[in-house]
Amino acid sequence: MTAAPTTDPATGHPPAEPGRLADGALGLPSVLFCIVTGAAPLAAMLFNIPVATLGGGYASPAAFAVATVALTIFSVGYIAMCRRVTSAGGFYTFVTRGLGRVLGLGSGLLIVLCYMVFAAAVTGTMGYFASTTVASFTGLALPAWIYMIIGLGLMSVFAVFHIELTAKVLGVALIAELLVLLVLAVGVFAAGGAEGFSAAPLNPVNIFGNSAAVQVFGAGAAGVALFAAFWSWVGFEMAPNYAEETRDPHRIAKAATYGSVIGLGLFYVLISYVFVTGWGLNGSAEAVKAQYAGETASAFYPLTDRYVGSWATALMEVLIVTGSFACAMAFYNTSARYLFALGREGVLPSALARTSSRRSPVTASMTVTVLVALYCLAFVIYDPSNEGALLKLGTWSPLLGVLGILAVQALVSVAIIRYFLTTARTGFRWWSTFVAPVLGFAAMAGACVLLVVNRYDLAGAGDAAYIRLLPWVVLAVFVAGMAVALVLRNRYPTRYARIGQFEVAEISDPTGTPQGATP
Repeated sequence: MTAAPTTDPATGHPPAEPGRLADGALGLPSVLFCIVTGAAPLAAMLFNIPVATLGGGYASPAAFAVATVALTIFSVGYIAMCRRVTSAGGFYTFVTRGLGRVLGLGSGLLIVLCYMVFAAAVTGTMGYFASTTVASFTGLALPAWIYMIIGLGLMSVFAVFHIELTAKVLGVALIAELLVLLVLAVGVFAAGGAEGFSAAPLNPVNIFGNSAAVQVFGAGAAGVALFAAFWSWVGFEMAPNYAEETRDPHRIAKAATYGSVIGLGLFYVLISYVFVTGWGLNGSAEAVKAQYAGETASAFYPLTDRYVGSWATALMEVLIVTGSFACAMAFYNTSARYLFALGREGVLPSALARTSSRRSPVTASMTVTVLVALYCLAFVIYDPSNEGALLKLGTWSPLLGVLGILAVQALVSVAIIRYFLTTARTGFRWWSTFVAPVLGFAAMAGACVLLVVNRYDLAGAGDAAYIRLLPWVVLAVFVAGMAVALVLRNRYPTRYARIGQFEVAEISDPTGTPQGATP
C-alpha cells in the first residue's frame, strides 16, 4: 500500500482533511499567546482598574486577588475535564458531555454569540483608540469606524493563513503590552510611590465600604469592584478551543489554563497595586474621578509621565491600539472555532466545517467577519461618533458577553460534577471533580448576580433598552439553542446524536508513543 503524503508540497503543511484543523501546529507558548491576548492585559488594566477603583477604592488589588483564587479553583475541575475531552467545541462540548445535548447546544449557541460580541466590542475600542492616537500624533482625524473596517479586514486575512502565523502576531503584541506595564511598575517602585508602600490595598476586607471610594465617589460598591476583576479574565478558558491544533492537547490544556489564570492573576494584582501606590490611597480614587470627568484619557497616562517619561505614555497609547487588535483577533478566532465545531457536527450548516489548504476554518471565519461587521454597523448607525465606538459598542457589548460567559462557566461546573459521577467514574476525585467545581459554580453564579444588579452603573447608560433587556437576551439565546436541539432530536436523530461528540484522536509520534494520552 502506498503511504499518503505527510505534507502538501504547496503549503508545507499536512494535506487538508475535511472537518479537521491543523494538528500539531501550536506549542504551549503559542496557545498561551492566543489565550492571554484574549484577556488583553493592557486593555484590562487601563479599563478595569478604574472600574474596580470606582467600586472598591484603593482595594482594587484585593479584588483581583479574590478573583484569582476563585478562577484558580474553577480551573481545577475544568482541567480535569480537559484531560478527558479534547475538541474545538470547548465549553459547548463539556456541557454536552456532562448535562446532555439539549443543554449543551443551548450553551453552544450562547457562547458563540458571546465571543462574536466580544470581537465586535474590542474592534470598536480599537477603532476609538486608533482614531484618537493617529489624530494625536499626525493631526489626521478619521472616524473610528474607518479603523474598525481596517481592523476587521486584517483579522479576516490572518484567518485564511495557518494558525501559527496568528499566534506569532498575538505573541508580539502581548509581549509589548506586558513590557510597558512592567516598566511602569519598576518606575513606581523605584520612586517609592506617592505615599510609600502599604498592605491595605491587598486586604480583602477593604473591598467593602472602602473609605477612599466613599470619600471621593460618595459611595462604594464591592460588587462593582469584584465584577471588574472577574471581567479581566475573559478568554482564559480558550485552551480547549485550540486543542486540535496543539502538539500535545491534554497536557498543553492544563499548563495553558493554569498558566494564564495564575499568571494573569499575579500580574493584575501587581499592576493594580502599582496604580494605587503610584497615586496614593485616596489619590487613586481621585485620579479615576478625573478620568471619568474627561480631564484625562486614562488615569494611567499621568503615572507613566511622572514615573517613567512621556515616551512611555506615547508607547502606551500605541500599544492600546495594537493590543486591542490582538484581543479582538483572539476572540474572532475562538468564535470561528465554535462555529466550525457546530458545523462539523451538523447542528449548523456543514459548510462551516470547511477548511482552507492551510487547514484553517476559513468558512467559519468569514461567517464571523460578516456577523461582526453587521453587529458593529448597527452600533455605528445608532451612534457614529468616536465616543460611541468606545462608550456604547465597546462598553455595553461586553456586559452581554461576560454575563453569557459566566453563566456558561457556572453550567460547566455542574457538568463536570455530573460527568465524573456518571460517565467517567474512574476519574472521580473528591477535590478536583466535586468540591472545586461546587466552589467554582458559586463564584460564577455570584459574579452573574453582581453583573445583573450593577449593569446600569457599569454601562453608564441610564435606562437604555440594550442594558435593560441584556439578561433576557442571554436567556433567549440559550433557550433557542435548547429548542434547536429538541427539533433535531425529533426530526434528525442522526445529527442530534453528533452534538458535542467529536473528539481529537490521540496522535502518535514517530516512535509510536501516544501524544496527549491521559495518564
